[in-house]
This record gives sequence, C-alpha cells and structure tokens, in this order.
Amino acid sequence: MSESYIWGAIFIGVVCTFFLRSIAFIVFSGKREMPAWLERLGAMLPPAVMAVLVVYCLSAVSTDFTGNGIRQLAAGLIVILSYKLRHSMALSIVAGTVVYMVLIRL
Repeated sequence: MSESYIWGAIFIGVVCTFFLRSIAFIVFSGKREMPAWLERLGAMLPPAVMAVLVVYCLSAVSTDFTGNGIRQLAAGLIVILSYKLRHSMALSIVAGTVVYMVLIRL
C-alpha cells in the first residue's frame, strides 16, 4: 500500500464520520424538536449499554469462578454500587477497572 492510499483512506473515514455525527444536528437544528420516542431512547440507552457491558464482562464467571470469577464479580459489584451512589458512568467504569486491575495483581 502506498502512503497516498493510506492518507486517502484516513481522509474518507474522517469525512464519513463527521457527516454521520453531524446528521442529528442538521436534522434537529432550529425550532424542530426531537420526537418523543427518540427522547425516551436517549434516556433508556445509557443504562441499557451499562447492563450489556456487565453481562458481557460476567459471562465467563460460571466457567472460571475460582480463578477470575470472584475478581470479576467484585469489580462488577463496585461498578453497580458506585453507579447507584454517584450516577456517573465514567466513575463507575474507572472504579470497576481499577478494582479489577488491583485484584488480578494480588
């Protein structure tokens, strides 16, 4: 692959990403309001994404409970508790990651 081909692919990716991200701002600019179903989706999506991540991370616990399973459950519990207390996804993800990384080093 030539260098110009790589730069062209990067440029096309940037343009496509920018266009797709700006569609919502173009469509809902001005006085036009978002539909009710889209606002409900926006309210429900963050907890749903968090639930999917927790299920995915804990999917191997049943097959490896004595190894990493206990560590994963502890980190998952920290994620749940920190989200319930602070309602911050970023804090929950960082806290769970830190707890898991510390536990696998012990």
